[in-house]
This record gives sequence, C-alpha cells and structure tokens, in this order.
Amino acid sequence: MTLQRVLLVASITLAATACGKVGDLEPRSGNALPPKAYGQTTDQRTGVLTTPSAQARPGRSDELLKRSERRADDPFDVAPGEQPKPLNPEDQTPTAKTDPA
Repeated sequence: MTLQRVLLVASITLAATACGKVGDLEPRSGNALPPKAYGQTTDQRTGVLTTPSAQARPGRSDELLKRSERRADDPFDVAPGEQPKPLNPEDQTPTAKTDPA
C-alpha cells in the first residue's frame, strides 16, 4: 500500500468513528420505553437505567498504603524439605520429620 492509501483509509476510519449522537438516549419514533416491572414505583429514565448501582461499582473502603513497612517474619514461609522455625525462640528442639508415604 502506498502512503496515500494508508492516509485515506485512516481519515475515513477517523471520520466514521467521529460520527455519533451526543445526548440523551430516547426510543425510536413510534416506540415507547419498556413497561415498568412488577412492583416498580418509578419510571424508567435513561439516567437511572445507565447509572450503575452501588453494588455494581462499590466505593473504596480501605486506606491506601501511605508508607512501606517491613513485614514480620513468617515462620511458615519455608522452602520445600526444610523444617519450619519454632514459634517460641527459646524452644530450639527440632520437630520430627514425618514421611507422608
């Protein structure tokens, strides 16, 4: 492809994607909004139908990490085949290794 063809295709694509309606959604002429569901007390408006609920987009409830902190030593973080560190530092008795077989 030549450069002119690439530019032509790109400009047509850009022009086609720029076409679009900006405004409220409305049903086609001659059509009405769907009927209210059983038990529904309010009308279905586009703003209500397109706004996500709190369940769909929950708010953030936790604090962001403001500064890094060193992790505490994890006695269960051992490589395969090694013995775990004792929970009590005074207890230095090795635990018996059990064979799963």
